[in-house]
Amino acid sequence: MAEHPAYPVGLRLTGRRVVVLGGGQVAQRRLPALIAAGADVLLVSPEATPSVEAMADTGEITWQRRPYAEGDLADAWYALIATSDPEANTAASAEAERHRVWCVRSDDADRATAWTPATGHSEGVTVAVLTTDAKGRDPRHTAAIRDAVVEGLRDGTLVAPHHRTRTPGVALVGGGPGDPDLITVRGRRLLAEADVVIADRLGPRDLLAELPPHVEVIDAAKIPYGRFMAQEAINNALIEHAKQGKSVVRLKGGDPYVFGRGMEELQALAEVGIPCTVVPGISSSISVPGAAGIPVTHRGVAHEFTVVSGHVAPDDERSLVDWPSLARLTGTLVILMGVDKIGKIAETLVAHGKPAGTPVALVQEGTTAAQRRVDATLATVAETVRTEDVKPPAVIVIGDVVQVGPATPAPRK
Repeated sequence: MAEHPAYPVGLRLTGRRVVVLGGGQVAQRRLPALIAAGADVLLVSPEATPSVEAMADTGEITWQRRPYAEGDLADAWYALIATSDPEANTAASAEAERHRVWCVRSDDADRATAWTPATGHSEGVTVAVLTTDAKGRDPRHTAAIRDAVVEGLRDGTLVAPHHRTRTPGVALVGGGPGDPDLITVRGRRLLAEADVVIADRLGPRDLLAELPPHVEVIDAAKIPYGRFMAQEAINNALIEHAKQGKSVVRLKGGDPYVFGRGMEELQALAEVGIPCTVVPGISSSISVPGAAGIPVTHRGVAHEFTVVSGHVAPDDERSLVDWPSLARLTGTLVILMGVDKIGKIAETLVAHGKPAGTPVALVQEGTTAAQRRVDATLATVAETVRTEDVKPPAVIVIGDVVQVGPATPAPRK
């Protein structure tokens, strides 16, 4: 008899009994999706992986700690058979056939009545890929197709003609530390949907080159602000473009809420009733040291890390930082925007008890092709910055973790 392709269908399993036989790696991979679908999941297995056991402990599934027995599938709508016992799998598959229960088998797909597609999700869309040729089924091939489609939907390169998605209002998007690959999936998708992008100079500049020609890109540093403060001018630009019905992305470096003034922009938008979406970003305070081979915490070395803005010197009356307390901490100190103030910062830390020999690393242009790392100590860092001509943006790491890692990884090409 000729082989026919599978008929694709979406199962609505909310509140319906699903039986899973076997608590191993297959169940561990498949159970989260069944739980997310709202299924009433019964697991039948003498043993389970720690992750599967945790699902039972939290009440997400019901677990009967025993082997499969005839009758287990009587009330099921759907079954996943994945035990290590071929005879039990065959018997359970036969029971599913008798009770007309759609059944997936991990050990022998050809004897199953259903196949599990390679699935992915993007903003309310589920992508499911099945190979139509039964003899040529290759899970790696279907997974690759799924990944390509999902990635296209997420980054905006795959859109239905005449149906370009637009998110009304403003999105405050954290662009990450500089490497364009380190923006979040959601952030990249919103960029692809934007009509206007207002960008900081510290945002991932390479992403701007990927935008379609119709997208208006505004350099936030060059917004004319006359009698206004620069931040007020940026707020006004966001409001003006959003009121014109445009989809606006405010692209920031790092995370919008880590010294990014994101809340000020959100508050300004809220005051005039403009909806705003905040998309967190990877903060340079963690990612840049990591890219330079420095862990901000390490077992037996540092149990905490503190992130401080260094744009205001310790002796400036505007400073809100308790520098004496910071000097007494034994963990890692990460300073952002502090290159031109590092001499005074180091002097203050030493004056309040931090050893002058404490290691310091300065990572300039972290995660980009121009990344470089310069090492010093609190005693020498001010002179090192001058002699090595360290320029912003640079993340400064102070503490013993500076000397923990191996050789500095090569920067991104």
